[in-house]
This record gives sequence, C-alpha cells and structure tokens, in this order.
Amino acid sequence: MSLSTESVPIRVLLVDPERPSRQSLSTRLATDPEVEVVGECDSGPVAVRMLRQHSVDVVFLGVELPGMDGFQVLREAGSAHTGATIFVNTDDTHALKAFEAHALDYLLKPYDDERFTRVLSRAKEHVRGGRIQALARQLMGLLSTSQSAANLAPPPPAPRYLERLVLKEVGRVAFLSVSEVDWLEAEDYYVQAHAGGQTHLLRQPLRELEAQLDPRHFVRIHRSTIVNARRVREMRPLFHGEYQVILGDGTCLKLSRGYRERLDALLGVA
Repeated sequence: MSLSTESVPIRVLLVDPERPSRQSLSTRLATDPEVEVVGECDSGPVAVRMLRQHSVDVVFLGVELPGMDGFQVLREAGSAHTGATIFVNTDDTHALKAFEAHALDYLLKPYDDERFTRVLSRAKEHVRGGRIQALARQLMGLLSTSQSAANLAPPPPAPRYLERLVLKEVGRVAFLSVSEVDWLEAEDYYVQAHAGGQTHLLRQPLRELEAQLDPRHFVRIHRSTIVNARRVREMRPLFHGEYQVILGDGTCLKLSRGYRERLDALLGVA
C-alpha cells in the first residue's frame, strides 16, 4: 500500500457537447504539469460510462448534454465516481441547482484565463485536501492493525458544511464566502444574509440553511436569527433572562433565553 500523494497527477475528465469548448479546456490544462486529462466526451451516457471506467479527481461537466443532462450524469455515475464537479454552461440558469448538487464551482462560458485559473486552483486544493484525509485514514488503519484494533469501527467521515452562498441577482450570479457572513435573518420564506454592511437575499428558509452551516461557528440566537459566533463582541443582559448580542460592527441583536445555553457553549462562557 502506497502512502504517498507526491507526483500523483490530478485526473480530469472533460464533458461538453461543444468541441471548441472541450479544446479550450484541454489546451489550458495541457500547460499544467499537475494535471492529466484522462478523457473527453460530448454526451451524458458516454460520460457516465467513462466516469465508471476511469479514476477521476475533477470533472468539467456541461449542463445541457445529449442523452441526459449533467445532473442526471451525476446521479447515474454516483458520488463515488464523480470527484469534484465543475459545471460549465453559457448562462447562470442552473447555477443554484448546481450548488445544491454540491458542485465545486460553476464556470460561465466564455471565461477568461484569470477566472479559469481561480477555478482550477480551487479544484486542486480540494483534491489535495481529500488525498491528505485519505492518507491520514490509511495511517490510522495501519496503526490500528499494529495495535490489534482491527475490530474497531472506523471514525465516521467529517460532515461537509456549506462554504459559499449563491446570490442570484439581476443579470448575474454572485458568490459569498460563508466565513464573511455576520448574521442571518429570516424574512418569510427567504433569508437576509448580512455581511460587511451589505444585505443579500437568499431564496430558501432559514431552517434549511441552518442545517447546512457549521455548528462550530453559526448558532441560532432567536427563532428568526442566526449569528456567526466569531463576530460576537459582547453580551448585555436585558429582562427575563434575555440578552442583547453586540457584533463587532456594532449591530445589536436579541438573544432569546431559550437559545442562550448553546451560544454560551460556543463562546466558552462559564
């Protein structure tokens, strides 16, 4: 068993119905010594077959494909075969659906070199991180074997939490890093995300969004409010066990007493 990830190329599959688009991607990737293009295809069924046949780290996947669309390709191939998915399309119509399918990124055609370089760098970082985790699991397995602990159940995989918010605005799709969010507020069936003095509207309920956030950083302090605990500057008592939460930018939020215990634990309050 090899425990090294050095010199192992990042294996990429290109799936796009347009030959010029595939050639453009292939040309850009050919200049990168860390990347190996393992195949190209122009239809959904062929993409499924190639994903099952090849060990793929990253797939550049067109949305609209002959035979089946990109989302059907992911479902048919299965998460064990698809690797990190970067959807490629001419417009942002399917961007929200793509990130709901846990896509790593969404590349709009035509794209410039700077945008492509950022996307590829993020994909490399994602693959390397996964390989490091796999290596750590191998080392733990070897250690367990040497200690005659083969009957112990392996630790469950770490949960994947939302890293970016998809902001659908007029004429464009923007992205906001979750770490930049100060606090979130329910607005009927929508959520207002407050970050750096700006407010962004998200088209999903607060409860649904809460389940996707890392509970080590985000905590509900009111039935309609979730706060980034890293932004909390101080807490001030009010009445009947309620508190006022003050953020670093001076924003004052109400903390209901039913949610105080969770916030205290996150902030390390005795």
